[in-house]
Parts: sequence; C-alpha cells; structure tokens
Amino acid sequence: MADRYNLKNPAVKRILQEVKEMQSNPSDDFMSLPLEENIFEWQFAVRGPCDSEFEGGIYHGRIQLPAEYPFKPPSFMLLTPNGRFETQTKICLSISNHHPEHWQPSWSVRTALVALIAFMPTEPNGALGSLDYKKEERRALAIKSREAAPTFGTPDRQKLMDEIHEYMLSKAPPVPQSSHSSTPKNEILHTEEQATASAVEHLNPPTVNQLPQLVPANVDHHLEDDQPPHELPQRAMGRQLFHQQGQHSTVQRSADDRIFTLAAVGLVLAIMVLLLKKFIRSSGHGAVFMDGS
Repeated sequence: MADRYNLKNPAVKRILQEVKEMQSNPSDDFMSLPLEENIFEWQFAVRGPCDSEFEGGIYHGRIQLPAEYPFKPPSFMLLTPNGRFETQTKICLSISNHHPEHWQPSWSVRTALVALIAFMPTEPNGALGSLDYKKEERRALAIKSREAAPTFGTPDRQKLMDEIHEYMLSKAPPVPQSSHSSTPKNEILHTEEQATASAVEHLNPPTVNQLPQLVPANVDHHLEDDQPPHELPQRAMGRQLFHQQGQHSTVQRSADDRIFTLAAVGLVLAIMVLLLKKFIRSSGHGAVFMDGS
C-alpha cells in the first residue's frame, strides 16, 4: 500500500500512521480501514452506544479524507439504516467537513469515530442528513443491522466491509430487549433461570453438573431475601463438607483416646513391675527366688 504513494506527502504520512495505529490497537467500539486502491477513502463500522436504542447495532459507513488532511476535516456517510442519520448522504457534524472551523489537526479518524458514536443518541435538531425515528423503530433497525454488512460499491470494497462486520459482530453485545416487549411472563422467567444457571456454571464450572448429588437431603433450602440464588448450592455444599469433617474428627478423636488409654495402662503396669522387683531385692527374697528357679 505504501509503495503506491509519496511518503513525503504530509497527508499520506499521517494516514499510514493512523492505519498502523488502528491495526495495532483495535477497539471493541469501532473498526475502520482504508481501501486498498485509495487510502484517502476509508470504510468503517461502529457499534451503537450502550444504554440507548442503538445498543447492539453495527453501523457501517464511509470516510472521505481530503488531500489536505489532517489540516482539513473528513466527510462522513452512513450506509446502514439506523433511524438517526440518512444513508448515502454526507452528514453534518462538528467533526465533519460541514464545520471546518471546529476541526483540529490533532484529531484523527479514531477521534472522529468516537465522536460519531457519541452523536448517535443526541437530538437531531434539523441538522443536515439527520433523522428522528421513534426508539422502537431504531431498535428494530439495530437488530437488523447485525445480519450482514450493507451492499455497496465494488467487490473489493464489499469484501472489506464484510471483514469489518465479522470483527464488529464478534465484539458487539446483543441488542437488549425493550421494556415494552410483549414477551410472555413464563418465557421471561425461563430466560432468567437460564441466565442464573449460566452464572453458576461460570463461577464453578467443574462442579455445577454434580450439585444435585452433592446437596444432602436434610439441607434447609430456604433462601434468605438478601442471598443471591447462585449461593444456595455453594452453601449447601459447605454444610455437607462441614458435616463430613465433623464426623471425620469424631472418629479420629475416638481412635486417639483408645491409643492413649492403652499407653497409660502399659506405663502403669511397667512401673508396678519395677516397684515389685525393687521390693523383692530389698527384702532378701530375691536370692531365694533365684535359687528356686
């Protein structure tokens, strides 16, 4: 790529520097790379900002860098329907070529993409290229945006967009369900149970399948109000281990007591024998006893 351009050109030098930085330090929130045949034109994708109707969405677009870059701002165009900006239309942002008076040469493609994500949930206020869809419509578009990259341009451009889409899809969280969803209550409860089971499995993978066998039958399964659901099997396992350790300690103590008693009896008998021998010797019966034997 670098061989095709004059590396002494300030714009080319700056763009190649940003390409290297983008590849060596990728972000989960966006990805952008220039076309192979034209480094002044970039394809990008951003993921929708969290806690908004765009969350989980993947939005593709184009960036056109001017020949005077970075001293003049780029232009931006969205390609994925999103409900906030028109598609295939240059949008008006303070970081775009519509407002060159706001642009700073120290800004970069990375800076511009971060700003674009921040602009998505803001009010359009009639700006050029802006839309004002309802939140439900934007959320539906966010879900649809995950299916595939939009079809646009040459096969080489499309290939780059597809690669960017696969990368972003691997990083983007799922689109959260709307609070006004008509999902039946039993399905919601089932989903919550699955999430709880998944959390338990994540916390304790080796034993989660054995929990029903490890919990004793006489364990109190009452769940306190302030106890998280996943702590119940762990507490039951702790009680069982404590019970088993108590039984083991009792058996060990009984065996130790018997050994100590036998040792004490043996010691007493040895002392008595020694005293008896000393008494026999002192009374003079020791010699008679020895002769009789």
